[in-house]
Amino acid sequence: MKKIKLSEYNPNMGILIDVQHPDDYKLNPTPNSKNVYADKLLLNYKVLLDKHSKYYIICNKGILSGRVVAILEYFGYDVTQVIH
Repeated sequence: MKKIKLSEYNPNMGILIDVQHPDDYKLNPTPNSKNVYADKLLLNYKVLLDKHSKYYIICNKGILSGRVVAILEYFGYDVTQVIH
């Protein structure tokens, strides 16, 4: 599993997706990120993601983002976990 620190992320690298719950995202949003809750993303990944794009996945504690990255990697997506 690929990992980078948030300080290393640049929007030109790919799309940053924060997978925390929308209520938590409102309280603590990650700059330059889209909020797509982990369960919604995993249930709709074929519609929401493109296999030709790069995605950077983040959450507050790294638990949800790690799970999402592992599953999406298995399905062939170019994903990297972003940690604080």
